[in-house]
Amino acid sequence: MSVQQHGGKGFSPSLMALAVCLASSPAVFAAEAEKAAPLELGATQISSEQLGQTTEGTQSYTTGAMATATKLPLTMRETPQAVTVITRQRMDDQAMTSVNDVVKNTPGLFLSQSSGPGRHTYRSRGFDIDNMMFDGIPSSYSGYANSVQPNLAMFDRVEVIRGATGLVTGAGNPSAAINFVRKRPTATPQVSITGAAGSWDDYRGEFDASSALNDSGTLRGRVVGSYRDANSFRKGEESDHGLFYAIGEADLSENTTATLGFSRQEDQTNFFWGGLPIGTDGHHLNLPRSTNPGSDWENKKLTIDTVFGDIEHRFANDWKLHIAGSSSQLDGVFTGTYQSRYQTTLARTAYQSHQDDKQYGLDTFLSGPVEAFGRTHEVVVGTSKRVYDATSKEYSPYDTNYPFNGAKPDFVRNGKGHNITTQDGVYLTTRLNLADPLKVILGARVDWYDYDDRQGDGDYKVTRNLTRYAGVIYDLNDQYSVYASYTDIFTPQTDRDFSDKPLEPIVGENYEVGIKGEYFNGALNASLAVFQIDQKNRATLPESQAGCPIMTCYEASGMVRSQGIDLELQGALTENWQVGGGFTYTRAHYIKDTNASNNNQRFDTDTPERLFKLTTSYRFQGPLEKLRVGGNVYWQSRMYNDVVLANSNTYRLEQGSYAVADVMAGYQVNKHLDLQLNVNNIFDRTYYSAIGNSPIWGPNDTYGNPRSFGVTAKYSF
Repeated sequence: MSVQQHGGKGFSPSLMALAVCLASSPAVFAAEAEKAAPLELGATQISSEQLGQTTEGTQSYTTGAMATATKLPLTMRETPQAVTVITRQRMDDQAMTSVNDVVKNTPGLFLSQSSGPGRHTYRSRGFDIDNMMFDGIPSSYSGYANSVQPNLAMFDRVEVIRGATGLVTGAGNPSAAINFVRKRPTATPQVSITGAAGSWDDYRGEFDASSALNDSGTLRGRVVGSYRDANSFRKGEESDHGLFYAIGEADLSENTTATLGFSRQEDQTNFFWGGLPIGTDGHHLNLPRSTNPGSDWENKKLTIDTVFGDIEHRFANDWKLHIAGSSSQLDGVFTGTYQSRYQTTLARTAYQSHQDDKQYGLDTFLSGPVEAFGRTHEVVVGTSKRVYDATSKEYSPYDTNYPFNGAKPDFVRNGKGHNITTQDGVYLTTRLNLADPLKVILGARVDWYDYDDRQGDGDYKVTRNLTRYAGVIYDLNDQYSVYASYTDIFTPQTDRDFSDKPLEPIVGENYEVGIKGEYFNGALNASLAVFQIDQKNRATLPESQAGCPIMTCYEASGMVRSQGIDLELQGALTENWQVGGGFTYTRAHYIKDTNASNNNQRFDTDTPERLFKLTTSYRFQGPLEKLRVGGNVYWQSRMYNDVVLANSNTYRLEQGSYAVADVMAGYQVNKHLDLQLNVNNIFDRTYYSAIGNSPIWGPNDTYGNPRSFGVTAKYSF
């Protein structure tokens, strides 16, 4: 079969109904597939084989193979976990610019601003996401610190694996891993210039050029530049974002390819920390959306420089050796305030810090087929190293009663924190082809984790931590597979026991069963998963501290359980109709906690339990073939916080369930010029994207964006 896709959007009234229809009517889709051979996707044709890994130029909302989950190049149907890919076409259709946009539109992921409107954290299956990956190399992320949100201009796609991902990341939470796959050079010359303008003086320009650098095409290069200057619906809020990205690729021989690249990203904003306060009675104050609680002198400036490279040698019999490395340095200054009532009346808390973080990653693996028992199996064996060197410089005053109209304080450095985290790991993965319809994936990883506190005595180590992975995939027919999988991940913790030793690491165990469907030779993927995550060994306070040799001793006996369902559809419904969307339900609750009243209660109430996300795009044919239209729908269930008041009573502060709709229209003027209009929050829904949890500290009522317009013009030659 031969399928080519048009980046289109469109969807039936219910994602669940469509998934059921797909599962119950394979003959209908098989017939459609036969009638459609071959289907034209603009200038891109996918013939005889499934989609490739690269998504640029395919106009597709899905991809062929992805290796993020296991290091094995597997299709979505072959991967025994819930997976999503945000392709280049989908980024362009939705005018995405940063990882925040990816998280907001990826099924099962929640964009949280509970730590402040500019301190974004990302959650999945009830837990914070603390691992990002770049071309498969893990990098630590914390929205509470001065972490940079990656600029999407330099990426071909973003692959997301939900659940525990310890096999590929080592330490972390059992939430998800977000893997950013960089654009690669092309031998065929291509250049594009993009300009965009939107509401509140939001302007963006982008340049992308790629070509062979010699006559034979064995040396290739690519350069991407992007700059955005934007105001906001909040009065006085400003931000700017700059990116430079360069990558070179060389065929050292017929079987060896080397890549070397560099990127610099600079982000700056004057609104990032405190949201709007809530009343002393716990209610929303319902201030105007344009209210800016910050001061003119506030600023957050981040710069990150990254050097990366890899070399791949292809041996005979489809074996290959892959060596990849990355080195990044982040420099960040954080100067700001948030409104608080530490002194009873409403005032400001002022603070400044300077972050100097270095991260290094190295990953080497050997992979290939193995013949045994008359069948071909696959093996990956590798080793990795991660180093996170973090230095934090603190400044005084840390003032909890700073006047509203006060000038910028004379901050003076008065402290320093410095720690180095090193993680070494070895891993092995194999896919066993036990029978034509039956595949088993087995994996294991051993990690040595070392936390070195250079400014104190908080050192600790985790030695030979074993991470396990097991998955079974059974093909029901040519389109459907059922699967079951188990995997885990560990999180070191600093609390100490009655022997004055660090507690055993927290372990997150992910159990998952599901069914996956693949249509039109992989152009459309559907999945339904049921999962359970048990996060064990969480620190708890024992009833008695008798015999404790330090100030406070803990036990590793706490547990949180997350359970839910995950439904998703992504790819082409027809040759000119693309869709990406899903519904997730997650209930994360305490099983055992220091506070017994928490048992069987929600783990995090300001994260919604239900999320529905849908993106769709449709390209017209015939006289309207230059026109495409699409839209997005985002819906979430309610979130709440039980706010403790001064009289010790509580008030339940809520943001009820809400839906936000966006629309898009594009017009291909000619083969060079493309125009696109995006209207976000078209019905101008007023809602809080984050809610406060205390009338005293951390008031983070944060409004979602009002209706906005954006126009993009892209010229390619």
